[in-house]
Amino acid sequence: MKNHPIVVAFMILFIVTACGLGPLPGLSAPPTDGDAPGGLLPALPGKTASPAIQPADLGPRIAYTFWSDANEEIYVMNGDGSGQTNLTKNPANDSYTSWSPDGKRIVFESDRDPNPGIYVMNSNGTNITYLTPGSEPAWSPDGKRIAFECFGYSGICVMNADGTNITALTTIWQNEEPAWSPDGKRIAFLSLRDSNPEVYVMNADGSGQTNLTNNPAQDGSPTWSPDGKRIAFASDRDITEEGWEIYAMNADGSNVTNLTHSPGDHRDPAWSRDGRWIAYVTLISYHPPLNSGEIYRMNADGSGQTNLTNNPGGYYHVSWSP
Repeated sequence: MKNHPIVVAFMILFIVTACGLGPLPGLSAPPTDGDAPGGLLPALPGKTASPAIQPADLGPRIAYTFWSDANEEIYVMNGDGSGQTNLTKNPANDSYTSWSPDGKRIVFESDRDPNPGIYVMNSNGTNITYLTPGSEPAWSPDGKRIAFECFGYSGICVMNADGTNITALTTIWQNEEPAWSPDGKRIAFLSLRDSNPEVYVMNADGSGQTNLTNNPAQDGSPTWSPDGKRIAFASDRDITEEGWEIYAMNADGSNVTNLTHSPGDHRDPAWSRDGRWIAYVTLISYHPPLNSGEIYRMNADGSGQTNLTNNPGGYYHVSWSP
């Protein structure tokens, strides 16, 4: 008697899976926890259902700061706004996140006692470790270094990812918001050295500091496109009664383009690692509870502006996971 082709296919799938070789082309792998609604597989008689899938299984995520009840906490959510989760749950103020290149850890700033400064934690909020005094950390693309605003004089420093070997890159007061280029060779940053916020760029060793924006308006919060060709930033150069807009420019400062062109005060842009999206904060008011607003996502060309949070509150400082 001939074997039925469907029976043969499932026999092959069983053998391959048992040997740890994974599914063959054209055959579906067995369902995982993420294939059932809510991340659960139905429990068999006498068995316990599998636990809910963890945030790491849900693809690129957005970390952000949420201010509530006079306290700043670090949250993460999926790229569509779902799964909003408090990671820090601490009475101290925690903010300004940056993901490690492998997505396993998050560096952030905190004023928790007795060591206010820069901390690192696992991406699920566990294993919080103090690194050094400072603020506004940014992880390098190779994962080996962290740039940050130095404690004491607001210059930009760089250190090893474990907090050792701290080196000052700028010695002029009020340089902050460092952002690494994707190749790790340059750092964009905000500088008030001429009493006006401008976006600068420098080599990763601190040399070649250059003003990119050169505009009498206020410019800041630079973020690089994954190909290193463009830098998005916030500016009030075309300010309306609503406030700031999100712009993008070439990495040399040319071809400045307004991306948002929409009502609201738009700040803190963050380019996704795949280059498709830019997340940002739209402020609704400057009244309590501190800069009430929402987190939005748009396509990299400014189209498709979408509210992700749909719950006015104190949102700011967004960053994308790998």
